[in-house]
Amino acid sequence: MGPGVTATQSEQGLALGLSTFAFTICFAVWTIFAIIGIEIKAELGLNDTQFGLLIGTPILTGSLVRLMLGIWTDQFGGRIVFPLTMLASAASTFLLSYSDNYYLMLLAALGLGLAGGGFAVGVAYVSKFYPLERQGAALGFFGMGNVGAAVTKFLAPWVMVAIGWQGVAQVWAGVLAVVAVAFYLLAKDDPEYAARKAGGIPARTLKDQLEPLRNEQVWRFSLYYFFVFGAFVALALWLPNYMIGLYGVDVKVAGMLAATFSLSASLFRAYGGMLSDKYGARRIMYATFGVSLICLFMLSYPATDYVIHGIEGDIGFSTSMGLVPFVITVFVLGFFMSLGKAAVFKHIPVYYPHHVGAVGGLVGLVGGLGGFVLPIVFGAVSDLTGIWTSCFMVLFALVGVALAWMHIAIRQMEQKASGIDARSLPQFPEMAGLHDETRHAAAQPSKVLAEWKPEDPDFWETTGERIARRNLYISIPALLLAFAVWMVWSVVVAKLPQVGFAYTTDQLFWLAALPGLSGATFRIFYSFMVPIFGGRLWTTLSTASLLIPAFGIGYAVQNPQTPYIIFLVLALLCGFGGGNFASSMSNISFFFPKARKGNAMALNAGLGNLGVSVMQFAVPLIITAGVFGALGGAAQQTAEGGQLWLQNAGFVWVPFIIGSSLLAWFGMNDIADAKASFAEQAVIFQRKHNWLMCWLYTGTFGSFIGFSAGLPLLAKQQFPQVDVLQFVFLGPLVGALSRAGTGWVSDKWGGARVTFWVFVLMMLGVFGVMYFIQAASWWGFLGMFIFMFFMTGVGNASTFQMIPNIMRQEVPRLMPELAPDAALRQAEKESAAIVGFTSAIAAYGAFFIPKSFGSAIAATGSPMAALWGFFIFYASCAALTWFIYTRRGGLLHDIERGRTPAPAVQPAPLKGAAA
Repeated sequence: MGPGVTATQSEQGLALGLSTFAFTICFAVWTIFAIIGIEIKAELGLNDTQFGLLIGTPILTGSLVRLMLGIWTDQFGGRIVFPLTMLASAASTFLLSYSDNYYLMLLAALGLGLAGGGFAVGVAYVSKFYPLERQGAALGFFGMGNVGAAVTKFLAPWVMVAIGWQGVAQVWAGVLAVVAVAFYLLAKDDPEYAARKAGGIPARTLKDQLEPLRNEQVWRFSLYYFFVFGAFVALALWLPNYMIGLYGVDVKVAGMLAATFSLSASLFRAYGGMLSDKYGARRIMYATFGVSLICLFMLSYPATDYVIHGIEGDIGFSTSMGLVPFVITVFVLGFFMSLGKAAVFKHIPVYYPHHVGAVGGLVGLVGGLGGFVLPIVFGAVSDLTGIWTSCFMVLFALVGVALAWMHIAIRQMEQKASGIDARSLPQFPEMAGLHDETRHAAAQPSKVLAEWKPEDPDFWETTGERIARRNLYISIPALLLAFAVWMVWSVVVAKLPQVGFAYTTDQLFWLAALPGLSGATFRIFYSFMVPIFGGRLWTTLSTASLLIPAFGIGYAVQNPQTPYIIFLVLALLCGFGGGNFASSMSNISFFFPKARKGNAMALNAGLGNLGVSVMQFAVPLIITAGVFGALGGAAQQTAEGGQLWLQNAGFVWVPFIIGSSLLAWFGMNDIADAKASFAEQAVIFQRKHNWLMCWLYTGTFGSFIGFSAGLPLLAKQQFPQVDVLQFVFLGPLVGALSRAGTGWVSDKWGGARVTFWVFVLMMLGVFGVMYFIQAASWWGFLGMFIFMFFMTGVGNASTFQMIPNIMRQEVPRLMPELAPDAALRQAEKESAAIVGFTSAIAAYGAFFIPKSFGSAIAATGSPMAALWGFFIFYASCAALTWFIYTRRGGLLHDIERGRTPAPAVQPAPLKGAAA
């Protein structure tokens, strides 16, 4: 309410009660075509698209008039605007009963739709009677008038059976006219309008009323309402026809069952307003979109028949949602949509207290348009696809877009608010300067760290260290699972031929290599996700995404007839795990001070890398037993007469992925000001040392991840008599441990010198592998690969120890205008960017190394050509390291020998900081 404008409790109750009752009747009229439209469709022989247009036309009118009705309510008062709206709709509804063709019905439907505009009138009218802290509950209670849709579904079928659809239209029109007259006689002017009229104060101009509509935020609210209200109206209209067509029930049963959705999507709106007042509208919107996404996914899945070609014949099963689960699911969907409707309108009077009519009218307009557009889309999509559940597929996509836009906007708000006042985040953080913090303290999002100062010793000791370590300890198992899923094909492909998959050696190496290709590519994009989505949400989503390849592999490997293209797609999807590393490291780096950043990132990366070894150790064991029983599927018969449950290679990770995802969501935090500009980091693409270090790091980490992917299949191909999967996990295990335990070598002797000798020794390792392949010595072959894995771990630490020193040398030379402190900050920023970019480029080794083995064997029958290629590559890395960095006169020669101090005090080196 405006300053000095008050209303007594009895006036508030009268206004709310009358408005809610009037809106209920309006809504019953507005959705009348949900029932009478079924008989009209049969009578006129309409197709689904024509039917969708007919039932959507009233929704169009009721939506388009909402903006002006809201403005007129602010100007002239709801006591006069509401009755006039109802009388105009009642007249058109009565005339509908005399329409005898499709086009006259469309014309009458336009006028009937004015009843839907009553919502904008009621919002503007009711909000004037209540203070800010009670408006959420009041508007939520008013919104319960949506139950009018259920009234129509309960009563109209019986009336239509008795006196026809024309009788329904006449009865509904008469009731609406009576309510209009009663409202005018019993209602009072709202306090703000009454005070303005008494003081002779003119109403705000139309231009002033429309001023807020230029804000993007208003249109974002409108998209939310397009789903929570528009989709509600669309489903309220569509569900009776849907259940009659899909489940074969009659119109009375369909109307009553559809009414359960309308009831849940209406009655709980008041509860949604109370929750929004207590916990904040934002949390309610997250719950609404999250649960709706799950429900709509379940509703979208069409009835499908599956046939598995089993050992003793075909095994068939079907997936479909029966009528009872369908009704329960749409009831749950309606419940959360009702909460969302209240939450959207909780925002409006808080953000725009003097423009409730205009803003509420526009939001209601767009939401109402959803009720018009979506039934037409449902009909068109149904006609085009022939799939009943296609309507829910449309809504699933709509919710996904709304959730993504909302979260991105909130992250931007939180970042901006943290710069205004780092001590607290109010419910609407972009209005931090205007809101009373105590009013919204209860709604403060506890998972967002508005104040984060890890460099402050007091803050770190009292608060920061505990939170940072918790996020690190949750991140490590999530990253370990990511590496396990990323490299799982390295083991699966070695077993595929044994269970009946007749793929060539080159095809198998393609499957082992493709996760490396997609994982490296995903890393480039994942590097920028944390500042956009927040570390907590992105860790949850990126970890949960691993369920897709895990389930996919589990199902695909059970049938030898599975097309090869399916395996190629699943191999590419395993790249989700490879991409996770970039976002995980970016997220953890924000939590720790410079002095501890290197160790924290080394733990995250090193223990995360262990996922490769854990996978290569566990999968060969888990596939030998039916640990999941009937849920996991039957065993596959091997060529040797044994049994394997190869599907366990995918299924075994599912419970851990689910647990880790939940742990990330409930246990991790977002940092409000954790943001980074791509434009600021893009300068590294102009630095030649960025590209040189990409080359060198591909030689270390690229070799680690590439050998991890290719070694099991190479060993199986070269030593078929050995159960190689019992031993190959040792290589990644040694490589992961050596990277975390040998950083001190680079600290003592210098990263460039250590890197040079790493490549020299890796060249010797390649010679050793070639020698033992020719000698057919399994233990020599395995020993030389373990030796090379060890050297890659040492090189991972040494190459990244080089980067900060290089950039502290280069930045003062390239940017001489910078002061020493600014040059140090620039060097650190560029060093961090180079670390991320080189880790992405080096990950392509997971593709090129297995593919090189496969191509060499396909072309020559031997991997020797690939090994000679690796030898030449390592030689080029050693030569580059010596010539550019370690020789006398090289960039790091004097620094690493203590003859020249580094240009600035160095923070803790990034030991093992990238993978």
